[in-house]
Amino acid sequence: MFTIFVLGLIAGAVAPYAEPHVKRALEEALMATTPLDGAELRGLALALCLLVAALLGWLITDGGAVALTLGAVLGVFGPRLAARMGRND
Repeated sequence: MFTIFVLGLIAGAVAPYAEPHVKRALEEALMATTPLDGAELRGLALALCLLVAALLGWLITDGGAVALTLGAVLGVFGPRLAARMGRND
């Protein structure tokens, strides 16, 4: 369960870096005339990273949706929370 949590954490942290690659792939392959707005792109990048993490978790361990989701939420919002806590000190 800890492994799937860590995979979710990594997926959430990597999602912002995957956005440009997802955007480029979609524009080249499917939607050259239909651009995505920022929220749609962020959601799609996170979903794809979670899909990869879920597949890796399925191969490595028996998985756990709650642990994967909790890890992803902390991966997405963790850097923002840490920055905010650092400013308040």
